[in-house]
Parts: sequence; C-alpha cells; structure tokens
Amino acid sequence: MTDNFLTDVNDGLSKSSKTLPSKYFYDEIGDKIFIEIMNMPEYYLTKAELSIFKNQTQKIIDSLQLKPNQFFELIELGAGDGTKTKELLKELLNQNFDFSYLPIDISQDSLNHLEKKMKLELPKLTISTKQGDYFGVLGGLNNSNFPKVILLLGSNIGNMSDENATIFTSQLSSSLQKNDKVLLGVDLIKVKEIVLPAYSDKNGVTKRFNLNLLSRINKELEADFNLVNFDHLAIYNEAEGIARSFLVSKAAQKVTIKKLGKSFSFEKGEKIHTETSRKYNDEILSKILVNSNFKIADKLTDSKNYFADYILIKE
Repeated sequence: MTDNFLTDVNDGLSKSSKTLPSKYFYDEIGDKIFIEIMNMPEYYLTKAELSIFKNQTQKIIDSLQLKPNQFFELIELGAGDGTKTKELLKELLNQNFDFSYLPIDISQDSLNHLEKKMKLELPKLTISTKQGDYFGVLGGLNNSNFPKVILLLGSNIGNMSDENATIFTSQLSSSLQKNDKVLLGVDLIKVKEIVLPAYSDKNGVTKRFNLNLLSRINKELEADFNLVNFDHLAIYNEAEGIARSFLVSKAAQKVTIKKLGKSFSFEKGEKIHTETSRKYNDEILSKILVNSNFKIADKLTDSKNYFADYILIKE
C-alpha cells in the first residue's frame, strides 16, 4: 500500500492542476470521521439508501431474481460498515437463502470491524473479507462459477470520472457470467441547496475528513504539511451534476515529502482536487453502461427521490 500511496501522491502533486486520490481518505482516522459524516443531518446519501434497504428489502430480493435453493455469492465492493447491507443480509438469512457474503474494501480496518460486527449480529452468516481496491479484485471474480450478485452502494461509482466509470462497468461486465446481477447505488441529480451541504457542512466535519488526507501523508510518507495553511472547498455544478472537493492553499508555501526526497510548491489559493461526486439520472447512467453488457432491469428510489438503487443484469 505504501508504495502505491507514494506513487499516487507524487503523480498527483506533480501535475499542473494538483490532485490526490479520494481512496486515501480511508485510514483508521478517516474511517471514523466518515462515520461522523454519514450521521450528519446534511448528509442525505446514507439515510436515503438505508431507507431503500429497510423499506424495500423484499423488492430488492425480487428484483435480483434470487432463489432460496440456488447458492450465490454476494460480493460487496467498498463495504464500509455494512449498515445498509445488513438489512438485506438479515432478510436473506430469515428466508434461508443459500449464499456467502464477500465484502471488499480498501480499508483493512473497516473490514476488521465489519467482520467482527457481522459475526456478532448475524452469527449464521458465511462471511469472507478481502482487502483491495475495485480494479484490483475484478480479475479474481472469475475464480468461481457460482452465480454472483455485486453490491456497489453509497454512490461510490460517483467518485469516478465518467470515463473511468465507463471503463469500470465494462470491466465488471466482462468479469461476470450471463445473468449475474449488480445492485448499483447512485445519488440522483438535485438542487445545490440539498447537495452542497453534504460536502461542506457547517460544523466542519467534511473539512476534517479532507484535511486528514494531509495528516496521513505527513504520518506515512514523512511530509511536513501544515494543516493550518490549508482550507476545504466544495463546489457543485447543478447543470453538470457533479460535486467536487478541494484542499486550498491559504498561503504561498513549500511542502517536503521525505520518502520522496522531494518538495512541492503551492501558490496562495492553489487547489488540490481530492474528490469528484457525480450525480446521476437514467440518461447519464445509460451512457456509462454503453460499453458493458448490462441492461437496467429495475430502479428503486427513496421516498424523496434523492437516491436510486439500480438493478443491472449481465446479458
């Protein structure tokens, strides 16, 4: 992980428009801050999707065309704390479905907590965790011929550019067999007044989350970022349907990363792009799926129409 982290930080900060990958938000401290974010009143995404999983659990099972007597693998990409998934898992166990649960996450700390939680709350659940990023595990999906259901919740696909999301869905499609299913959670396009506070809250939780990325670079890569000299900025273009987060240098400064043996200069007001959060509608998702063999079989939304869980089937 450290070598990849080092390479990605060097590549991102060497660009004329600096970037840092959002996947590195999630260390032990970042995981805890993100749980705070999910509990913020402004952060509607988790609540909206959780309401789908709580109130439409049977519809999810029916839309996925699952059969109690046919074993399948339930593979979750970016599992997090498993709060939403647990609603589905409970119902599958209650109805005696034959399946195993394979959560995959970039954060080993999250997986450790998830496995402990699931074994305690759902002792009958067969669970096997795997640490890695989405692209790293796609190749391994071909190792078994069992039917598969892929969960990609929380609008995690929205952190990818449209180009990368198109590549990702194409690769995911090619890694699956005919009639395998994907449950894809996406945030729907909404007005700025609803979206923006989720990424820039009044209590500064999202700011701490963003700045923790610099703390992690300091700690793991022996850098000397002064967090006081950086601010958090979120913007949302409603017409485009994309929210973006940045770290902004508050002064002209130089930062040294010892493990790189290199320094980086920042102008006052210079931005580091840390996260993209794409919002969707049917048209945008159809364009993302254009190079895949997925068809949209169903769409479940929360009562406010903030969020959607799409059911995709590999043709």
